[in-house]
This record gives sequence, structure tokens and C-alpha cells, in this order.
Amino acid sequence: MTGTVESDQSPPLVCRGIRGATTVRENTAEEILEATSDLLTALIQLNAIAPEDVTSAIFTTTTDLTASFPALAARDLGWTEVPLLCTHEMAVPGALGMVVRILLHVNTTRAHADIRHLYLRDARALRPEWGMADNELREIVAGAPALAANPV
Repeated sequence: MTGTVESDQSPPLVCRGIRGATTVRENTAEEILEATSDLLTALIQLNAIAPEDVTSAIFTTTTDLTASFPALAARDLGWTEVPLLCTHEMAVPGALGMVVRILLHVNTTRAHADIRHLYLRDARALRPEWGMADNELREIVAGAPALAANPV
């Protein structure tokens, strides 16, 4: 049999990590959940993430944050079927405190170079190349569609 075989030119579906971090002003549940929600909302918007594409998510906090599990912000956004884990970062002397970090594992066809990692507030000092100004964040969060799951 002769002829050419048509190849599938669509990018492969792969699991990629998406990083983000933010800081809070004080150790309260409200601060932790609001900052985490803002970070997640921006990551979702910038990377066009659907909950069904998220394989899992790891949330860490510096040891000075104990008032809430940051993963609750993801649950509040409707991520009820996504495996979530919270833990503390290493307590390295002199490291930036009051930090919430996120590592999302997402199934995507995007290339590494097309993934948007995001560092907000004082966490911009950790990865300036991935930083976003507060006014840009406010625009993204304000323009985001309602992300929470509709109750059945």
C-alpha cells in the first residue's frame, strides 16, 4: 500500500506545573482566603484553566500563617473534585514571611513558554520576572467571570 499517512498536528496533551505566590498582611482566615482566591482567579484567567483540567494542587504557607487552609479558596471557586493539599514551607531564617504559594498540576496543550506563572504583592520579590502589579491584578479579578460552581 502506498501513499502518505496523515499525522495529527495538534499539540499533545501534557501535565504542566503552574506556580504562583502571594503575601498577606496578617494571619487571618479572611486575608489568607482573599489573597489565595485572587491568585487562583488570576492564574485561571491567564492560563485558561478549567477545573476538569487540574490534576492536583499543592498550597503551601510560611509557618507564620495558620489561620486557614488556603485550599479552601479553591473549593470556594468550585474545585470540588480536584485533589488539594496544604502544607508549610521550610522555615528558612531570613526568608520572606506571610507567603502563600501554589503549585497547580494542569493537563494542557500549551507549551512551557506559554504558561503564565504569577507572583503578587510582596512575593514579587521572589520571582520579579513573574510579578504582576496590583492594579493589573485588580483588573483581572474584576473582569473574571463567576468561577464558583453553581449549586445543583
